[in-house]
Amino acid sequence: MMRYGISNLSIVPVRSEPREKGEMCTQILFGEHYTILEEQEKWCRVKLALDNYEGWIDRIMVNEVDEFYFTQLEERSRVVTTDVFNIVQVKGDYANFLIVAGSSLPCFDTLTRTFSIGNVDYSIQGNSPFEPSRNVREVIIENALKYFNSPYLWGGRSPFGIDCSGFTQVLYKIAGLSLPREAAQQSLLGENLSFVEEALPGDLAFFDNEDGSIFHVGIIWEKNKIIHSSGKVRIDNVDHFGIFNIDTGRYTHQMRLMRRLIAD
Repeated sequence: MMRYGISNLSIVPVRSEPREKGEMCTQILFGEHYTILEEQEKWCRVKLALDNYEGWIDRIMVNEVDEFYFTQLEERSRVVTTDVFNIVQVKGDYANFLIVAGSSLPCFDTLTRTFSIGNVDYSIQGNSPFEPSRNVREVIIENALKYFNSPYLWGGRSPFGIDCSGFTQVLYKIAGLSLPREAAQQSLLGENLSFVEEALPGDLAFFDNEDGSIFHVGIIWEKNKIIHSSGKVRIDNVDHFGIFNIDTGRYTHQMRLMRRLIAD
């Protein structure tokens, strides 16, 4: 019998191995749901609904839901937070906690600003989530700038620490679009662009290493500018050679290709 879960914690680390010292390969944000594939004494292997990414989470962090609720989540449109941080409160409880941008709000009611996870009701403070009627490119860039100077963290997907593909994935999620977790996977989507001059804000640029493998991705900010997570979330110059670090005065990443995933 298949089992399901949803995060009721701000951030849940997902590891490549079922042990504390295992590499953190991604994070589950608040309100994101998953399928439980395997269970051990202390660990559960899960498959994330957002991107089908698999990994191990501490069993104590698992919050199970039934199949009916999981199916509802799959069928409903996604409501996602856009503030860097929001305060969430459990109904009937004075305790509150912070959630980060890109978190999901299941069964969100726009009038009461309440939502539910399983049988637990929540309320949220802050700005309204992204409205689908807004321009997608503007939403991506507006929210990308909120992460400016956030530290780089391998496997991270939050303003506390984020990697390059986690950065693009979360920002596209905020704008109502789904991306795979890794840069190489993201590079297979959309329409190829031949020249940097063709790129529009929100388009993606991909960079390879000495072996020819794609290992880095960033978001075109404006003409010949890119915002990406490298050491921290930063803005640098970009051209057909690659990313030119404006602090060090040298190229740091070699351009491989650019893709357009947004239908204008």
